Amino acid sequence: MFWLNKAHASTFMPPQGTEIATQYDSLYEFIVIASLISCVLVIGGLAMFVLKYKRKSETDKTAYITHDTRLEFAWSFIPFVIFLVVFGWGTYIYVQMRKAPDNAFEVHTFGQKWNWDFVYKSGKKSSGLMVVPVNTPIKLIISSRDVLHSFYVPAFRIKQDAVPGRYTKLWFEANKVGDYQVFCTEYCGKDHSNMLAKIKVVTNEEFEEWLQNNPYKGLAATEIGAQVYAAKCVACHQKSAEQASSIAPSFLNLFGKTRQFADGSSTTADENYIRESILNPNAKVAKRISGEAFSPIMPAFAGQLSDEELMGIIEFLKTLKE
Repeated sequence: MFWLNKAHASTFMPPQGTEIATQYDSLYEFIVIASLISCVLVIGGLAMFVLKYKRKSETDKTAYITHDTRLEFAWSFIPFVIFLVVFGWGTYIYVQMRKAPDNAFEVHTFGQKWNWDFVYKSGKKSSGLMVVPVNTPIKLIISSRDVLHSFYVPAFRIKQDAVPGRYTKLWFEANKVGDYQVFCTEYCGKDHSNMLAKIKVVTNEEFEEWLQNNPYKGLAATEIGAQVYAAKCVACHQKSAEQASSIAPSFLNLFGKTRQFADGSSTTADENYIRESILNPNAKVAKRISGEAFSPIMPAFAGQLSDEELMGIIEFLKTLKE
């Protein structure tokens, strides 16, 4: 049967990036086909009986119909068997999805409004991009730094909530080199739909090289800042003029400008102010152009950014001038 063919590509689902995805799609197709056959039998039989036994005249009388034990048993037992097959098959896949191999390579995954951060045991960090080797079990240890998020990879058919204050776990083994999209599937605020990331599956040699290399090697400070901005800041802070609907201050013309705060104080947006605003954003809550204070929704980035990245953001902001 075609739904048991592991090489079969699903018509209804995204591309398959793991063996679990192949098994998941096989079960899905079995359920669709079984449901289609059941629908044809039930609706087809109903239509046939309506036409065959419809009342032909005012004097027609309903014939006396007794029951058929064999038929009644069949229409109860066959669906029961199908349900048991689906239950057993689904349980088998679920157990595989939830039980990570003992030798799985661990990656700590953090969700926050509105990006994903990945931390490797070697100390390597990346934002918005997880790089993993092909044909290697990867165990994700997931948490949230603010509200409830959900880590979802359609091509792997896996999803797991990121819960603040605790760790959840998920694993996968990608069997194809390539890039795979990550979504957040738990509504987490205004820019929930922009909370995206990529999983880049590479060869073992490429992964070891990436793990050892400095991702900012050869880049100027402003280029480093531009990369950090694209990964962590762009969802909230724009490079255009501030709008009434903005949820955070615009970065345009920010550096060197006098900032007004909710407590009535003010300061010049210099290097120290920007650094403090990144590491401890609630220390000084800025006001909008209209005079109202922005909501203090920005998470603290203390411990998440290196000095190189902090310097890069500062230098990048200096270039955002009209």
